[in-house]
Amino acid sequence: MKPNTTNDQMNRGDFLRSLGMSSAALMAFYCMGTTLTACSGDSDPAPGNTGTTPPATSTGLTGNAQTSKGAINFTVDLTNADFSKLKTQGEFVKVGDVLIANTKGGSYVTLQRLCSHQSEDRVVYQLASDNFFCSAHGSSFGTDGSVKFAAGGAGQAAMKLYKTTASADGNTLTVTA
Repeated sequence: MKPNTTNDQMNRGDFLRSLGMSSAALMAFYCMGTTLTACSGDSDPAPGNTGTTPPATSTGLTGNAQTSKGAINFTVDLTNADFSKLKTQGEFVKVGDVLIANTKGGSYVTLQRLCSHQSEDRVVYQLASDNFFCSAHGSSFGTDGSVKFAAGGAGQAAMKLYKTTASADGNTLTVTA
C-alpha cells in the first residue's frame, strides 16, 4: 500500500486492498445485507420517503392501532410532529399494524402494515405509480389493497384496507376496521 505522497492519504482502492477485500467482495456483502434492497434497482420509494414509525407513546395518536388488542380504531393528529408529514402528498407513516399514506390526489389510504405474501414489514407507498410496494419480493398493491403483482403467485391475498376519514379541517385522521 502506497500512501499519497502529497498529503499522506490513501485512495479508496488502496484502503480496500489493505482490508484484504476486493471491490466485488465488498459489493456482494453490501447487497446481501439485512435489507436485501441495496441492489434492487428502481423499485425503491422516492429518496427520503422511507416511512416512519412514530413512538409507541406518541401524543398524536388516540385509540387502538394494534390488531392484537382488538379492532383497529384510532385517530391521529396531523398537527403533531409524529404525523405532520402525512399532510404532504406521497408521504406515509407506519402506525401499529397499519400503514397510512397520503396518495396521489391527496386522499388518505390505510392498509395492513405487513405484506400479504410473507408478512414482511417492507411495504412502502410509491407516489409515482400510486401503489404500495413490498421490497422483500416485489409484490405490489393498488390503493384499494388489490394485488397488482403477486410475488407469491396467483393465490396471494389482497392487503386489508381500513376506512380512513379526514376531519373537515384536515387536522385529524380516523382509521377504523
